[in-house]
Amino acid sequence: MELLRLFITSVIPVIKVLLVLAVGSFLATESVDLLGPNLVFYVFLPALIGCSIANTITVKSVETLWFMPVNIFISCAIGSLLGYILVKITKTPPHLKGLVIACSSAANLGNMLMIILPALCEETNSPFGDSSTCSAYGEAYASLSLAAQAIYVWSILYSIMRTSANSIVKETAEILSETSAEPLLVSHSSSEDNIYQVDLPDEGNQRMSTFGKMKQCFMTTIRSKSLKMIFTPATIAAIVGFIVGIVSPFRKALVDDSAPFHVIYSSIDLIGEAGIPSMTLVVGANLLKGLKGSAVKTSLLLGILIIRNILLPVSGIAVVKAAMHFGLVGSYSLYQFTLLLQYAIPPAMNIGTILQMIGTGEAEFSVVMLWNYVVAAFSLTLWTAFYMWLVT
Repeated sequence: MELLRLFITSVIPVIKVLLVLAVGSFLATESVDLLGPNLVFYVFLPALIGCSIANTITVKSVETLWFMPVNIFISCAIGSLLGYILVKITKTPPHLKGLVIACSSAANLGNMLMIILPALCEETNSPFGDSSTCSAYGEAYASLSLAAQAIYVWSILYSIMRTSANSIVKETAEILSETSAEPLLVSHSSSEDNIYQVDLPDEGNQRMSTFGKMKQCFMTTIRSKSLKMIFTPATIAAIVGFIVGIVSPFRKALVDDSAPFHVIYSSIDLIGEAGIPSMTLVVGANLLKGLKGSAVKTSLLLGILIIRNILLPVSGIAVVKAAMHFGLVGSYSLYQFTLLLQYAIPPAMNIGTILQMIGTGEAEFSVVMLWNYVVAAFSLTLWTAFYMWLVT
């Protein structure tokens, strides 16, 4: 009976995701123009992340929950390594390497934890204590997990996937440059006209030149593509949310229920709530295309399923147990359970938004997501039961 309740609790969020995927697929068949990924990237997701961090992060929570973001980045690092090994074993096409690494590392933490943790807390014989206290902590854990995961996805993983998608373009450009018969002509007129011109030394001009070089270097750094990849809208929103949550005057002015400018925070939070359903609809819209035909090999799909449902959850036990042994994790069972569960959750939805933006791999990702969530309906139940037994 207990296992049946756990199955129902674990399978509900999976079914919700599958239903939204089906709706998105149906809308795509009806030629409905869904909200584009740019709107999710620039509006919905930053609003969701900023409000989640501002509501969760305080000076006290930083002291007690600091290991949770570290645990998420460890899980992403392990998943990325396993995904890279899978890429080498299966000889994945260059434009899908980023997709495989992304599906092996990033998890749909926010959406799944926000459903699973409150449901477990509200059970009559919950092992996590009082339901109200448990639900409050569970919401905080889910919000922090969502923010930390999004920072990784939209900074490091976004850069990896973009580089992978551009590999074909670079190879094509190299082939065209090698087959080009005529070399590019370089104009030397300016150098020939000024070859005999000698500039007299001028200290003022030299100082201006040095200052100009420093200014040019600074502006080049700010406008560089690598810096733009790191400081995406989601990352900037996370930084702003962290500042608002940590700095007490900002929190009292915006976040608290009695805050004078709480209407601004609540309005942004309302916009952010559309983020996760929109990302799911984008993936669902590409699902039909993926089912008609995709380049995902069976060995590649099985490899991702093994990584997500067996290897990562097992490695999570080793990481969390080691952290408990060294005193890095508190004794609260719900906190330990959340750290473990972060390794067993299926891939993140915002991977589909990234693929939609860079214009490659959407159909393949939809197929991978479909099978991962079908398998997760059973594997997540088993891991949830085992993790609860482990921490209680």
